[in-house]
Amino acid sequence: AVTARVRLVAGAVIAPLRHPLLAARELGTLDLLSGGRLVVLPTVSWHRDEYAALGVPFRERGALLDEHLEVWRLCWGPSPVSYHGRHYRFDDVFLEPGAFSERGPYLWLGGGAMSAKIVERVVRYGDGFNPLGVRTDEEMATLRGALVAACRDPEELELVGGTRGRFRDGTSCADLGEAMAGIPAQRAQGYSTFCIKPSQFIDDPDQVGEFCRDVVRRGEAL
Repeated sequence: AVTARVRLVAGAVIAPLRHPLLAARELGTLDLLSGGRLVVLPTVSWHRDEYAALGVPFRERGALLDEHLEVWRLCWGPSPVSYHGRHYRFDDVFLEPGAFSERGPYLWLGGGAMSAKIVERVVRYGDGFNPLGVRTDEEMATLRGALVAACRDPEELELVGGTRGRFRDGTSCADLGEAMAGIPAQRAQGYSTFCIKPSQFIDDPDQVGEFCRDVVRRGEAL
């Protein structure tokens, strides 16, 4: 509320564990309240027990996510909306007020591998690509080729990289410099945004401010 450029990133939202209408309502409200600065990273998770506890079929999680993305796109546009999928069905639903704009929140998409399904989701819905781990040059070329084939400009896709902390033992924090050493290679692939988790590198929440300043200094040096 007191910032003009800071984004609010909802990552990761395990979409299949919610109904898409409820998720669209909650995420759309956050997007409206933040003035269009919400970023959503929808995912499916690996945790089978979570699905079992809620009675959601684990093997259908990818198909459920696909229907979420379709429903969200509808709900963040003009009302009323109807949808008849394999998992979700509804008619003449109004979501008012909507998201900040009819395009809805920005969507980052990714996964642990560059599968054909992930490429399809990024091309169809993604404002950004945030993979788990580092993708090869060949995989990045595949993604760019798919964007071009869909008449999308690859330069307009935000590439979101990350760092992976390495812990020496069960009580020590990871070394920030070591984790950030992989950023230049990702920059060479076109990545411009990077996610760094403070809890991997510091234990004291009072140190978050200085930690963020340290990250910026190291980033500028790189």
